Amino acid sequence: MKHATAITCLFVDIGGVLLTNGWDHLARQRAATHFDLELADMEDRHHLTVDTYEEGKLTLDDYLGRVVFHQEQPFTRAQFRSYMFAQSQPYSEMIALVAQLKLRYGLKIVVVSNEGRELNEHRIHTFKLDEFVDAFISSCFVHIRKPDTDIFRLALDIAQVSAEQVDYLENTLMFVQIAEGMGMHSLLHTDYSSTCAKLASLGLRQDGGTSRETS
Repeated sequence: MKHATAITCLFVDIGGVLLTNGWDHLARQRAATHFDLELADMEDRHHLTVDTYEEGKLTLDDYLGRVVFHQEQPFTRAQFRSYMFAQSQPYSEMIALVAQLKLRYGLKIVVVSNEGRELNEHRIHTFKLDEFVDAFISSCFVHIRKPDTDIFRLALDIAQVSAEQVDYLENTLMFVQIAEGMGMHSLLHTDYSSTCAKLASLGLRQDGGTSRETS
């Protein structure tokens, strides 16, 4: 049974909220160690081109060609891609929480995320995020990245909600602050328990709480 709340839509980041970060500095460190790469060179090249990749203007093969395979390597692109994709793991409690809140309150669920296309699609389908997410405003699809406020405006337009109707779950403080400045309720996600408590304070309780029932 659905329950009434002032919040009608959840904006949710993927990395750090629903899943581990897909390709952050820790994952790159692990990859550099595993494949015996020079981390400093890999990091320099990554930072020079990652924005372009995450905005959907490079394929993953293009990105890897600039960052890893600009010189001959004793391993294949397929091996590196497989390792890269394997870094993604689910936060099962958070996935269950968001899916449960969607059903209980009739919420729209909209992902707002910075990720490259191939990695984003792998994460969506492998962890079945498309079973409860209504729209993916991923940087690789819309060619805009956070912290650009246009990605949030686009998400509002696509969801057809006002900022005041949105609660945004995000693990990066700057992005939380930007969304707050646009009028959204924004929660800095650090762990499952504290996020549950913060959501409950906005009327989004796992057990339905005392919210008014609607037909």
